[in-house]
Amino acid sequence: MADLQRVVDELAARLDRPLLLEDRVQKVVVYSEQSGAMDDVRRDSILRRRTSPEVRGWLRDAGIHEAARPLRIPGAPHLGLLPRVCVPVRHADGLLGFLWFIDAEPPMPKSRVAEAAAAAPALALALFHESLASGLASHRELEAVTGLLLGEPDAARQLIEAGAFPQARPVTVQVARPVAAEPDDALRLVLEQGLLALRRRLGGHHPLHLVRYDHAVLLTAGQPVPGDELHAVMPVPVVVGVGRPRDTLAGAAESYREALHAAEVTARVPGLGRTAEWARLGVYRVLTQLPDQELHPGLEGLIGDAQHLTLLETLETYLDLAGSAVATSRALRLHRTSLYYRLQRVEELARTDLKDGGERLALHLSLKLARLSGRYSPRDSPASSS
Repeated sequence: MADLQRVVDELAARLDRPLLLEDRVQKVVVYSEQSGAMDDVRRDSILRRRTSPEVRGWLRDAGIHEAARPLRIPGAPHLGLLPRVCVPVRHADGLLGFLWFIDAEPPMPKSRVAEAAAAAPALALALFHESLASGLASHRELEAVTGLLLGEPDAARQLIEAGAFPQARPVTVQVARPVAAEPDDALRLVLEQGLLALRRRLGGHHPLHLVRYDHAVLLTAGQPVPGDELHAVMPVPVVVGVGRPRDTLAGAAESYREALHAAEVTARVPGLGRTAEWARLGVYRVLTQLPDQELHPGLEGLIGDAQHLTLLETLETYLDLAGSAVATSRALRLHRTSLYYRLQRVEELARTDLKDGGERLALHLSLKLARLSGRYSPRDSPASSS
């Protein structure tokens, strides 16, 4: 509720116009400091926390429940109602409430009505938090989920006792990380909107969520949500990392670390696709845990040079496929004579011997490390992400 009050007070100050926020059944939620024109309806709303059935019927007939945009409503002297501007507050096409401005002289300028409409998504988000049916107040859920992902011992118990998550079900954590967006409040808002829309459809999974400064976290009971479904609700392109299921909610912190790790790797290695499970990261599970390492000395001069990119892609595919010339030729759709020529050029330029197992391992790991550091960004061939 504090978040709602803050948003309403800030908006009223910007618009220089008192306002009042109701929920979808027209019960007063919060209101700003009231000054200027005041009618009987506004006064009764504040004193009694809701309007009379006659006033609600009048406003319903004016179309407030169907409105998708701000609506100007004429006055009704017989009801003690001055003209009003109603801004519907919606989330994922669902009506959550109404933002009201008395529209007495002078009428509210169109520019300020538009500014009020632009604030509606933030109010919808806060209203949705207040209406979550988990039985746990939104701020308490936020604190508990934050503690859970930090490994605090009492957080799981708090969520289970509040009925927000079943005691006997396993938990899986997924992380959605924006692909090309700078972290800011606007990004956090759209990530939260996406997760809240998904939560509405996942009641049987007992979903919980948290939005951090640069990624969003979804916790579900049982199996993870299919990656395509998670991508579909996100308003911005994301990569998704999936942690392994844990037997109880108390293990969510471990699944979260894995999911975050998988999302970070997927963001750096496009060949893994848009969704990656931690258990299927292969060598990248190990490489991301290593401190910064020097690359194979023969690759230092090749990586980062565009004219050698094809050679490096060929080498990586060859090493990914266990040194099989047949499989590499097939994967790259390359004649075997051309493949041997490229590999020979690699040996010459990198001053290496591909028949040496130790050299092959060093070259292979160096290419993967270069991918993770961003120094090497190949045009991913069919085999280069294996």
